[in-house]
Amino acid sequence: FRGNDTVREAMHSAFLYHAIKAGMDMGIVNAGQLGIYEEIPKELLEKVEDVILNRRKDATEILTVFAETIQSKGKKEVKAEEWRSKPVLERLIHSLVRGIDAFIFEDIEEIRNEYSSSIEIIEGPLMDGMNKVGDLFGSGKMFLPQVVKSARVMKKAVAILTPYIEAEQKAGGEVKKAGKILLATVKGDVHDIGKNIVGVVLSCNNYDIIDLGVMVPSEKILSTAKDQNVDLIGLSGLITPSLEEMVHVAKEMEREKFTIPLLIGGATTSKVHTAVKIDENYSEAVVHVHDASKAVAVAGKLLSDSSKKEFMNDISIEYNKMRENHKKKYSAKDFISLDEARKNKFTIDWDSQSIKKPNFIGVKTFNNYSLEEIAKYIDWTPFFIAWEMKGKYPTIFENDKYGVEAKKLFNDAQSLLHKIINEKLLTANAVYGIFPANSSDDDVEIFENEDREKVKTVFHTLRQQENKSSNLALADFIAPKRSGLKDYIGTFTCTTGIGSKELVKKYEDEHDDYNAIMVKALADRLAEAFTELLH
Repeated sequence: FRGNDTVREAMHSAFLYHAIKAGMDMGIVNAGQLGIYEEIPKELLEKVEDVILNRRKDATEILTVFAETIQSKGKKEVKAEEWRSKPVLERLIHSLVRGIDAFIFEDIEEIRNEYSSSIEIIEGPLMDGMNKVGDLFGSGKMFLPQVVKSARVMKKAVAILTPYIEAEQKAGGEVKKAGKILLATVKGDVHDIGKNIVGVVLSCNNYDIIDLGVMVPSEKILSTAKDQNVDLIGLSGLITPSLEEMVHVAKEMEREKFTIPLLIGGATTSKVHTAVKIDENYSEAVVHVHDASKAVAVAGKLLSDSSKKEFMNDISIEYNKMRENHKKKYSAKDFISLDEARKNKFTIDWDSQSIKKPNFIGVKTFNNYSLEEIAKYIDWTPFFIAWEMKGKYPTIFENDKYGVEAKKLFNDAQSLLHKIINEKLLTANAVYGIFPANSSDDDVEIFENEDREKVKTVFHTLRQQENKSSNLALADFIAPKRSGLKDYIGTFTCTTGIGSKELVKKYEDEHDDYNAIMVKALADRLAEAFTELLH
């Protein structure tokens, strides 16, 4: 059926559906050419399944003839008037699955006439739609950007219902939540894109989310957890120092006798670090969550009386094995003392070196730098990784799994980026400096001026201590004072995030998590691009 995508996609979807039911737990699927099983036309599905399930001898001939009557419709979206003519319940679920928010107000107002309370609408059709989204996401048939768009529809629907819900709650009604989860980026870390995405996914699955934001000290995390009586705590971090801060939070939870599970996530985190460093310091459940798609399942198992014990037993076995392997690996490593490492430092023949004096020494600033110029330096690959789409730009658009959705995401990003640039919604500022410097053992001394008599500050660098050919420290690459050479060091700091807080709040107030997260992702890419431009 080459060339007839309608039949081909129906066969793929039907085969996958029955294969999973029969026990298949791994497959290679082109999600960009995979329809939703429930949406395959009944007559076509019957003939496709006759072939796949071998239900009749002439099934192939019948499908071949039938296929000639079907013209492939490619990837065109169903026209609004077609699905808008369906019952309101189907329209709501369609809007949630497709991430369409254009008609949500009128559909919510219409469906209110069919339910005795607004709470029933949330617990019924809205959660039915989000459960379908969750199933599609969990099975790899939907991807993170689509889920966040679905979340936008859900939040707008809930916002419309909120005044009615509040009135009903005064009369004794109550929305039953799956659980209450506290999320926080730990002290010392300002990265929160991944945490925000996890929060959106969890909230769409009926969890009450308390998001404390970034740079949150352990005291605030634990006091809020107690005051709000949360069921789970989720810690996030992107930079390496966050790992030790997570250990500290776990120790404090143990000291204060907490009995709730602890979730760990973020780019620098890992199962091994969680098992070796964090789990050992907290006697209750500690689970590493690799990405947003796993968060709902993990939370559900931890809060289920029937599945928690077995789930944590499996985690315990896995973590014990990781700790044993880690111990074997690092006990076999050969480390030397710091004194020995310093004697074995990386050596440069400074007598043969000639260091050119920079054209400029001192500090310069850039205010309101051109975002259009900065955007030329954007590396888009990490942008897709932030949305849990792994692949290099631009070849990611050819990815069999999520190439189509990656292109849609990129187009959305371009639209918002152009809006940010044209309307000057973000501001880029930078400061850079070039200073006289020389090294002293593992340190780099920064001088007030070229006479090098007064030290302005000292950068302390770490030296490698593995038994190897040479033990490096960053200070090795700055000319030592005893060489008599005048060396220099450059530093800079920049931001493209001025205005992002207000822009994010604007979208959040509109219940638009998709664009709120997109703003942060673009500001992050612009900041990285600015560093490339500066140096």
